[in-house]
Amino acid sequence: MQINKIKKDMTEILSDVFDGATIMVGGFGEAGSPIELLHGLIDNGAKDLTIIANNSGNGKVGLGALIGQRQVKKVICSFARSAKGITFPELYNKGEIELEVVPQGTLAERIRAAGSGIPGFYTATGVGTPLAEGKEEKVFNGKKYILEKALKADFAFVKAESADRYGNLTYNKTARNFNPIMCMAAKTSLVQVKRILEPSEMNPEHVITPGIFVQKLIQVENPIIETNAIDEGVTYP
Repeated sequence: MQINKIKKDMTEILSDVFDGATIMVGGFGEAGSPIELLHGLIDNGAKDLTIIANNSGNGKVGLGALIGQRQVKKVICSFARSAKGITFPELYNKGEIELEVVPQGTLAERIRAAGSGIPGFYTATGVGTPLAEGKEEKVFNGKKYILEKALKADFAFVKAESADRYGNLTYNKTARNFNPIMCMAAKTSLVQVKRILEPSEMNPEHVITPGIFVQKLIQVENPIIETNAIDEGVTYP
């Protein structure tokens, strides 16, 4: 039987997402955000979600739209506020959504650790701040460190540039960001990709995420670019 991870529509690729799921969402600010998958998730209707991402969304598109639909109960991120952030601050100020702030380097390492089978690590980042409250402390070579636990997820929502039917992925420059480590740290990786190539067309030296970390793919040939969508006033219908 030939392996083929390509799905025909959003209903099929998102069929396993359930209420209460923890979802990692790729993207660095407005680069590499899987907007179409997030809008598909709105249609899917899954709720009480925990989102792990670099930021809490911009405008009323993508993650911002999902949060605005009140499908998210908690956000774990590095940047909860941004110049274009609208929906999360409104709900947070009303006490309608939870927040866990994680320094960006720590966030990346917590995700990477999970994907590498490492349950936790010690870091000096956050020592002596409110972010260290309740966390185990140790001293190494006269310097204090705090224990940070690995971050796992049920799903990773990822945007890639190219893929083959096996799920091997390449990314567009900095749009790579958190996506590869999120694929490793999640039980199921759902990927929207601009181009589908034949396996023979994929240069193995250029593959960033091997297909073993990807479960489902969907082609989105002309993905929405978050910056353009916000500037043009695009919102989720």
